Formats: sequence, structure tokens, C-alpha cells
Amino acid sequence: MFVRVFSFVAAGLLTGIAIQQAFAFPVGGDQTVLPVGTELNEDAIDLPREVFKSEAIDGRKSYLVNLGDLAFNAPTILGGAARQAGISCASCHVNGASNPKLFVPGMSTHPGTFDTTGPLFNPNADNHTLDAVRIPSLRGARYLAPYGHDGRFASLRDFIRNVIVDEFSGPEPSPAVLDALVAYIQDIDFLPNQNIGLDGKLTSIATEAERRGEALFSKPFPHDPTLSCAACHVPSGAFVDHQQHDVGSGGLFKTPTLVNADFNGPYFHDGRYTTFAQVVAHFDRVYDLGLSSQDRSDLVAYLNAVGDGAQPYERDGSSAEILEINDFSSVLGPAIATHDKDTIALAVDTVGGELRELAERIPDWKDTSVSGGVKERGLARTALKQVVLILRRIDMDATAGRFDDASAAYKSYSYLMAASIPALVSRAEPWSLFTPAVHDAHYAALRQLLQTKNMPQ
Repeated sequence: MFVRVFSFVAAGLLTGIAIQQAFAFPVGGDQTVLPVGTELNEDAIDLPREVFKSEAIDGRKSYLVNLGDLAFNAPTILGGAARQAGISCASCHVNGASNPKLFVPGMSTHPGTFDTTGPLFNPNADNHTLDAVRIPSLRGARYLAPYGHDGRFASLRDFIRNVIVDEFSGPEPSPAVLDALVAYIQDIDFLPNQNIGLDGKLTSIATEAERRGEALFSKPFPHDPTLSCAACHVPSGAFVDHQQHDVGSGGLFKTPTLVNADFNGPYFHDGRYTTFAQVVAHFDRVYDLGLSSQDRSDLVAYLNAVGDGAQPYERDGSSAEILEINDFSSVLGPAIATHDKDTIALAVDTVGGELRELAERIPDWKDTSVSGGVKERGLARTALKQVVLILRRIDMDATAGRFDDASAAYKSYSYLMAASIPALVSRAEPWSLFTPAVHDAHYAALRQLLQTKNMPQ
């Protein structure tokens, strides 16, 4: 699920528009801990495609992976400030990929970067230096140890705990939640790429330019024959060597993968480069490679081929949102059966937030940027509010130890999510933010509202 940060704006700032909770793009309003001007790319209508290893093998994700996915999308995991802002792990890593447009004033140096040692979420971790690092994609993470931009964590589990506790000042996660987050991240696969084989070599469909680039990629550097691009970005090893290197960028940093890298920009640990051409120029300059313009072009062609992936984005829609919500809420059945109150509370809070977000993507009758479908929109919003109330009943019953009642409420919730919610939301979709024309009109109106609000008086 995409990021869930809301910018609260007072109704009536712009005549005829009443938007009580609106996606921030950039953030405005007084009831958010995020700096004014924060950009979270929340108005994106095409999202990174998420591919799971378990679904490819077994046709379904396990309970543990679904629990990890739930926790990954839960602001409560990251602590008080993140919860207040609606920030979760998925805010930076959209569908397990990256978020190249994320920009937080005072915490980012370039779009797609974030200072993990800044004061916003954990003042105790503040090193008083703006040293933002690139937000990495988590695709194929199981192949990419060590973890962290500088590779200081050998264990993915230790890295995840550090992010939660030390970077965001979140509560100590339970072993079960850590296990689940590890399982989820390790299940996220690379996008398939027909340009390269299992050994990392170009396939038969490669162009001549790409093949020339592949040869240059493996060619020893003129002034140090022990070095080459392929020596660190090992093609047969997911294009990494699991080591840290100083490549003239200001320190020792781990080798990033080139697999699916077309969609992992910006590049370098601090996001200083936005194109492969800039990256190639950097290495040409620092290592005095003496590349011709043709050489540079061929290397870029090769990097584009290696970094490609099938269907990198998919259009966001109500069916995809409901499918993911159902994956999240699937943990409730086992949690209720085992009387796991913590997991029940986490699921109810997170799924409830996702359902409320889905309802907000169906504008109510007060939003004059949308015309038509008033009945359909009203029915869908009412039904979504109804299942949120049932979720709350599940949590209340579980908290009170009434697990039979919680189980009965969960059955009612599951029935509605299968029998009525998909149809009602689908009927309202033509007038929802999932429809490009409605989406554009809605956000144009909201941008105007924010601009009007922020104009000098």
C-alpha cells in the first residue's frame, strides 16, 4: 500500500471545496509534524509493481509474510512521531521499492534521499549534520547483504531493528514482528528482466551497443588492471560483491546492485546523480578511464539493459487496494485463534487506516471537484465506514478477552469484504481518485486550496 500521510486543512479555505483529510503533495497545514513543503509523491497513480517469491512458487504468501507486510505499512511500528505523521516503512519504500520523489525539507538533500540521523523522528540520533542517504529499493534484498548504505549490518534483522529503534525512536519490536518483517523483505523479488540470464550476462536480444557496453564493463581500468566495473558489480552475483568501497564519493559505501536499477534512482549513496550518464562520467573522471563519447554511450546502454525490469509499474486501483487490505487482515484469523492481542491491535489499527484511506479516495458529495456518482460514492463510503466499525469491535472484544465474540465479528467483517465491499467500491470507482480525470481535477483543486492558504495576507 502507498504512503498514508494526511495534511489537515480547514474546510472553507476555498469556496465550494471541503476536504477534511487530503494527501500531502507537498504537505501543508498545522496538524502534521512534517515540515511544510514535504513531498511524499502521494498523488502518484502508477505505483511500483511488487513481486513475491512465495507467490511465484506456492501461489500465495505465508502468514508470516502477510504479517510482515502489515507491519511494514503500520505507522505504529516506527513510534510516536511517525504515527502522528502517518509515516510507515512503506512511506519511503513504496511497495518494497523506493520513493524517488520523497523530499523532506531539512532532512533531504535531493528527492529520493532522507537523513536517518536527523532530528525529525529521533532527536537523540541527531548528529547535527544534514547527511541524507539515498532511499534504496528492497527488491532482491535477500541477495544483497550487508545492509545499510555503508554495509555496517551483516544481519537484515539487526538492520531492521536499528531503523525502528535507533533511527525512528520506535518501541522495541517483538521477536515475532521482527521475524515477520524479515520474512516479508526477503520475499520481495527482483522484477524479471529478459535482457540478462541467470549468470548476469546479456541474452541474445541485446543490441550491439549493449554488447559493447558489456565488454567495457568487464575491461580492466587503464591505471589499475585489478579493477573493473564487473569486479565490484559481479554479474553472476546480482551485480554486487558484498563489500564496501571508496569510489571517490566521500567514504566507504557498499556496492549497490544494478538489477532493476533503472527504477532505483537517484544514484550513489547520497543521491547526487540522477542519470546513468552522470554515473559513468563520474567513474571516467575519478579513475581516468579515458572513455570516448561512444564508450560512455555504450556503457549507459548496457546499464539500462541490466537495470530493466518487466512491468515496473502498475496502475493503482480499488481491486488492488482491497486485495492488499485482505492480505493484511488475513492475520486476524490466526491471531484471534491464538489470543494474540498485540497482533490483533496492530492489524485493526493498520487495516482500519487503510480502509479510511480507501474511503478518502472516493470523494464525498461536498467535494465540488467531482461531479456525478453521488449515490455510488455515498454507498461505498458508508460501507467502508461500517467495516471499520466492525474492526474496532474485534479489537474491543479481544482486549476484553471475549475471543469468541471477536471471532464472530471477524467472520462478519470477512463476509462484507468479500460479498459487498468490492462491488460497491467498484461501482464508485469512475468518480474516485483511481480514475485519472477525477484524480487530476481533485488534486488541482487541492493544490489551489493550499496555495490560497499559504498566500501572504
